[in-house]
Amino acid sequence: MDWKEVLRRRLATPNTCPNKKKSEQELKDEEMDLFTKYYSEWKGGRKNTNEFYKTIPRFYYRLPAEDEVLLQKLREESRAVFLQRKSRELLDNEELQNLWFLLDKHQTPPMIGEEAMINYENFLKVGEKAGAKCKLACLKSELLSFSCLLSVWLHQTRIGLSLYDVAGQGYLRESDLENYILELIPTLPQLDGLEKSFYSFYVCTAVRKFFFFLDPLRTETNWFSAPSALRVYGQYLNLDKDHNGMLSKEELSRYGTATMTNVFLDRVFQECLTYDGEMDYKTYLDFVLALENRKEPAALQYIFKLLDIENKGYLNVFSLNYFFRAIQELMKIHGQDPVSFQDVKDEIFDMVKPKDPLKISLQDLINSNQGDTVTTILIDLNGFWTYENREALVANDSENSADLDDT
Repeated sequence: MDWKEVLRRRLATPNTCPNKKKSEQELKDEEMDLFTKYYSEWKGGRKNTNEFYKTIPRFYYRLPAEDEVLLQKLREESRAVFLQRKSRELLDNEELQNLWFLLDKHQTPPMIGEEAMINYENFLKVGEKAGAKCKLACLKSELLSFSCLLSVWLHQTRIGLSLYDVAGQGYLRESDLENYILELIPTLPQLDGLEKSFYSFYVCTAVRKFFFFLDPLRTETNWFSAPSALRVYGQYLNLDKDHNGMLSKEELSRYGTATMTNVFLDRVFQECLTYDGEMDYKTYLDFVLALENRKEPAALQYIFKLLDIENKGYLNVFSLNYFFRAIQELMKIHGQDPVSFQDVKDEIFDMVKPKDPLKISLQDLINSNQGDTVTTILIDLNGFWTYENREALVANDSENSADLDDT
């Protein structure tokens, strides 16, 4: 039944009582009654002809409100039980070692590169000898190689991380990840010599990199080593001359070679989170991550935001000149002849080759693979000097190498 057509015809039917004219309200009420009647019939008919819809399980459950304490507790307990059950389904270390031994014993030549393989017949044998739990783990991985061990490890890690998802929303907040890494430290052999008094600073240093790059699979593992964390924290303590646990603009100006321009440092303190005009350790870590990884898109985005003084989403000649003037002033202070901005501007646009010849966007910087060079030229005198004398430095390195070969 097409209820829309029925309703249209019913309303178009002439009034059978011409002497009795209905009011506008009566017509509206009649229209609503007819609509309700025919729509209910139509909807009921759909239900009868689509019984399959009744079998669809419920997939959305409203999260308990803050004042619904009992429901919140029930949700937490049920989630904990679910994770524990999933954890018991995974192989423990002893079972994994046994599975590895069996896979190694039944591997099937030839190897593909350095990876040992196993055929389906031997795979089934391994499953029977390893037991039901191991067989299920390997079958779930849907792989016929040693990658099923990796699959188990990934599931273990996923469940372990989920235990720290306090809100149960499928992601970790900064405080959740801090708790995870703090409890992970004693299990890492690489951090055996780390003093407990330094744990909180190590955790903060590691977590900031995860949240800065938003990439847990990053291969730059040096940042997470104890010496690296100690180095960064040691730099922070050395810069903190008044020992108040925070960094002022003047204290931060001594970072690195102490040749960053005041204009750039002003922008750092304008845009980044500060407390009474001073920078805390977390904000400092973001700053260090950006400057030490200038080739990375996340780092370029951080610096680009500081360079985009007009907040237009691009850098133009005015923006470049605004920052390079400070480089020219530092050159004068150090007794150097200032380089022409026009020359530098042309070089920057030649390096980046932006889509718009008058504007440089963040994506232009990233696509050019020259973002680290461009940003260094604009914010750091030492970086600009190194760029300006790059040919002489390369020649000098070549001469020194030749001298060493002669000796």
